[in-house]
Amino acid sequence: MEVPEWQVHQYNEDFFILRQSGSTHYEKPFLYLLFGNEKALLEDTGAGKSDAARVVGEIVAKWCALKGRASIPLIVAHSHAHGDHVAGDPGFHGMADATMVPLNVEGTREFFQIDQWPEGTGQVDLGGRVLDVVPIPGHDALAIAIYDRQTGVLLTGDNLYPGRLYVRDFPEYLKSTRRLVEFTRGRIVAHVLGTHIEETSTPYKDYPVGTRYQPEEHGLALSRGHLLELKEALEAMQDKPARLALRDFTIWPQEPRREAAKKP
Repeated sequence: MEVPEWQVHQYNEDFFILRQSGSTHYEKPFLYLLFGNEKALLEDTGAGKSDAARVVGEIVAKWCALKGRASIPLIVAHSHAHGDHVAGDPGFHGMADATMVPLNVEGTREFFQIDQWPEGTGQVDLGGRVLDVVPIPGHDALAIAIYDRQTGVLLTGDNLYPGRLYVRDFPEYLKSTRRLVEFTRGRIVAHVLGTHIEETSTPYKDYPVGTRYQPEEHGLALSRGHLLELKEALEAMQDKPARLALRDFTIWPQEPRREAAKKP
């Protein structure tokens, strides 16, 4: 009862990291809210009975008050289409000035002006803040990564985070990892931020599926070095996907027949 339903971390005055509490859903996903001069973008809306619209609305209202603005248009996007990242969508449907990015490949491609899916890249300009959008299917067909040029933060959804990296389409996942490595070449990458933490602070040890309280968990932020480590490990498998525990995450291939099964 004493645990808040949401934790909100203000990375800077225009960048907020939200986390849904384990008291509301064991997935405990992270959401990201970025503000530009003309628009704001939210990535993901949470799991279960998520009331993300309420907490995001409160943050937007406070941000506008500090900036002396009446309102700001909000783009609601998704790292991918799995239920623990889209459950709060209904709360935004009636929100004034909110635009939902279509939850399908074609709609996402068109919205971000990605010339070719998944090989191309797209962009969205929030007004003095450009976000690059890179398709990264493999965990999910609709997965994208978002790179914030202003902070050098790379948002990688469920494709890379401190935990179990569920690989549903190994060839696509490898291509996507290579694509991210190439995209980040020569770019500043301050942090790689995913949407979950499942690892403990002890190397090679994760929390069991369904854990709601993680008092000794791994930090959220990874680095480009972890992205390179992931790429090398995938390539070493030589088309023979196998579960592999690394220091800060575990590669967790899934059988194709489980595509229609419930996400772990």
